[in-house]
Amino acid sequence: QVQLLESGGGLVQAGGSLTLSCAASGRSFSSSIMGWFRQAPGKEREFVAAVSKFGGRSAYADSVKGRFTISRDNAKNTVYLQMNSLKPEDTAVYYCAADPDKPPFSVATTRSDYDYWGQGTQVTVSS
Repeated sequence: QVQLLESGGGLVQAGGSLTLSCAASGRSFSSSIMGWFRQAPGKEREFVAAVSKFGGRSAYADSVKGRFTISRDNAKNTVYLQMNSLKPEDTAVYYCAADPDKPPFSVATTRSDYDYWGQGTQVTVSS
């Protein structure tokens, strides 16, 4: 069992920055690969970023590469998503996800790779 709670969403002007946090409890956080996904109104949930169990590897969607940074602090049971140079098309509900069963140094980029999901936090970017 892994419980996830996102926070840090809000309203920001285009070009601005925002940092999301996801606090984990239950099963050992350090045992899980972590990912961020987002879902805009009328669209499917899409991959944003992922990080391996020890934070050494990461992956990003092409749409956010160079603007977003995923990181984790296993001592604090928290994963972060630093979002810079935000665009209106980044507007969505952002979800963090975890899977404890993946190999130690792997990352995963599809929804089916993850077994646990948070409730989501709204990010709105104004033009």
